[in-house]
Amino acid sequence: MNPRTDSTSARALFSLRLPALFFSCVSLSALAIADEPAPAPGGDPAEAPTGFDGLTNGFITQAELEAARRTFEEREEARDGLGPVFNGQSCVECHHTPVTGGSSQVTEVRAGHLVERSGFRRYRSRGVFEAAPGGSLIQDRALDPAIKERVPESEDVMTLRASLNALGDGFLEAVLDQTLEEIARTQPSQSRGRIRGEAVRVPVLEAGGALRIGRFGWKAQHASLQSFAADAYLNEMGITSPLLPIENTALGMPVGGHDAVKDPEDDGADVLAFTSFLRATTAPPRDAELAAAPEAVAGSRRFEEIGCVLCHVARMVTAPPGSKLNGGTLVVPEALGSKAIHPYSDLLLHDVGTGDGIVQNGGQGTAQKLRTPPLWGVRLRTRLMHDGASLTFRDAILRHDGEAAFVTERFRRLGAADQRAIVQFLLSL
Repeated sequence: MNPRTDSTSARALFSLRLPALFFSCVSLSALAIADEPAPAPGGDPAEAPTGFDGLTNGFITQAELEAARRTFEEREEARDGLGPVFNGQSCVECHHTPVTGGSSQVTEVRAGHLVERSGFRRYRSRGVFEAAPGGSLIQDRALDPAIKERVPESEDVMTLRASLNALGDGFLEAVLDQTLEEIARTQPSQSRGRIRGEAVRVPVLEAGGALRIGRFGWKAQHASLQSFAADAYLNEMGITSPLLPIENTALGMPVGGHDAVKDPEDDGADVLAFTSFLRATTAPPRDAELAAAPEAVAGSRRFEEIGCVLCHVARMVTAPPGSKLNGGTLVVPEALGSKAIHPYSDLLLHDVGTGDGIVQNGGQGTAQKLRTPPLWGVRLRTRLMHDGASLTFRDAILRHDGEAAFVTERFRRLGAADQRAIVQFLLSL
């Protein structure tokens, strides 16, 4: 699921052409609702369950998980409201490696262009990003050739976006905003001012637009899995729901004549099933045998010593059970609460020299920034980085620049054995 949400897109609920409630940053900030942590239980937090065995993490029963998985895997057809422009016919098309909910080799296309605009002096030298007509996400498929999208010749900002792993996302959703804020606060002092993660507050659709720190998607454009699922249903499969009831366009052109199903096409049940499935998945496990090997153990130490863990944070603890998140719409259950997780991410936006120039929920200052991707399960990816253009871990590391330039230089100065050890460590994740 790679949601299409653009800060300048008519396809998203929170575009520039929004109801008056969303027209300004002032009104947005008024909607911010802090996570409400419950008292922490005594003792050390338990480790979150991991595995590729398809078992529930306890958020719902195993039978309920199986039912939700079937909905996640269900193939949509035109009679269900598919399209009329879309990228896939089911969630599992993009999330299937090694099991339903994982990552894949599938990429999507985003595009836009730079324009000069008064009032944006800070960005005048390089222009202000504006999405392609109808939104930055260019759909690969259509029910009718007449509305098939492609990148218009007018667009000069283009990128591919790789599908992300979704296993274990329930634990990421259960991380308090305050935890991410603390990571962002300490990064400058730990890096002599070179690393400064940005926490972007984004609307939670099911909470009436209440703001929370984004953590899902390459631009951290969603904070809630329910919002994320509704966005993906609309923008990847073209199916509207109560949270996003307005159909997409085809490069800005209405598609009503190509869609016979009345909006909203889903009554909300499918979105809730997707959400339950994602919240109930276990986190990707490490390769236990490889993780225990001396070379990988040494690589873990080098990974920390050269500074990779400043952004690829090795350990977080989720909110205590009973905490209220997502504007109060999610109360953290025992299955997700006070769990130690190892995502190897800070879930924040950074400029590491590989930014794609696309702006979504974070404003123009985030054009060249991307969310630190969680590395749990990364050993199963054959195409790395946001665009899938790196085919080896070494190449992916060496592409890091910007805020991470000093860390990359430290990697370059390591001996061949230490560099190989870091790669072996990554192969254990």
